[in-house]
This record gives sequence, structure tokens and C-alpha cells, in this order.
Amino acid sequence: MKVKHIAIFASGSGTNAQRIIEYYSGNQEIKVECLLSNNPGAYALSRAAGLGIETKVFSRDQLYHTTEIKDYLIEKKTDLVVLAGFLWLIPEDLIRTFPIINIHPALLPQYGGKSMYGHHVHEAVIRNGEKYSGITIHYVNEKYDDGAIIFQARCCVEPNDTPDTLAAKIHLLEYAHYPRIVGEVIRQL
Repeated sequence: MKVKHIAIFASGSGTNAQRIIEYYSGNQEIKVECLLSNNPGAYALSRAAGLGIETKVFSRDQLYHTTEIKDYLIEKKTDLVVLAGFLWLIPEDLIRTFPIINIHPALLPQYGGKSMYGHHVHEAVIRNGEKYSGITIHYVNEKYDDGAIIFQARCCVEPNDTPDTLAAKIHLLEYAHYPRIVGEVIRQL
């Protein structure tokens, strides 16, 4: 049985990355091989290292103007790249080489795009009086939040919700679904 390898990209605190790493800890079929970040101060790096996962920090130049990141992922026998709070657009070369999935904290196609991340999304959802928000797990293509949708889950937006309370609901959906959907995707590869 061939073990399938996951590489996680994260820019921030890494709660989703940690959930995925813990979910597959001890799994005989699927292994989180490494976590990469464009932010040397990302807490995701500490979370991953604390769980025994190799980490790598890279620059904008390394990602966009060299093959260093692609070569590293090939060396790590990466089967699937999982974005977990990674904010840069993925270069076309990586998209052609690896299947890549992302989680977005809203119901796409609405509330997607370059400036739609974190609290910006929740503020827009509340400002527009939406009745529902949620998560979208999708394949990554050359545009922000534009790839084919794999899975969505939703929650109610209550009249008294703030960006913080809505974020808390969204995080619960992310933690409940993202690790499982990662497994469903990688098993189909």
C-alpha cells in the first residue's frame, strides 16, 4: 500500500493545519509530510513542529521565480497540497504539477477574491444581511477562490452576529469538515 503524502501551506495561526495533522496522525494510508509558510512568524510553523512535522519557510521570490518549492514538494513525494489559511495566489507551475485544495470561510462563489479573507469576509456577509454563511472547500486554479467546488457546509447568520461570533461558527465548520474532505480527495487520486 502506497502512503499518500500531504503538504500544507499556511500563512497564519494554523488551527486548520493542526486539525489536519492531528486527524492523520498515526494513519497508515495518509501522512502530513510537511508544512510550508510564506510567513516566518506564522504560528502554524510552531504548531507543525510541535507535532513532529517538517517545516519550511519560503519567500515570494522562491515561490514565483524559482522551481525550489516545486522541487521540494516533489522530493517530499507530495500527492496533495492543502492550503490552510494561505493568502498568496498559487503559481501556475504548481497548479499544473499538483492537485491543490483550499478552504474558504464563506459560501462561494459569493464573498471570494483577493481581499476576501478572515474578518473581511464575515464583515461583508453581515453587512449584506445574508441569512447564511459557511465554508467552501474547492480546487485551486489560477484565480483566487475560483476553482471547482468540492464541498460546502453552511450555518445561520443571526441578527446579533458580529464578525467574531460568525468567525467562531465558521471555524467549527472548518474543523468538522476540512480534515475529512482532505482524505476523501486524496483517496481519489
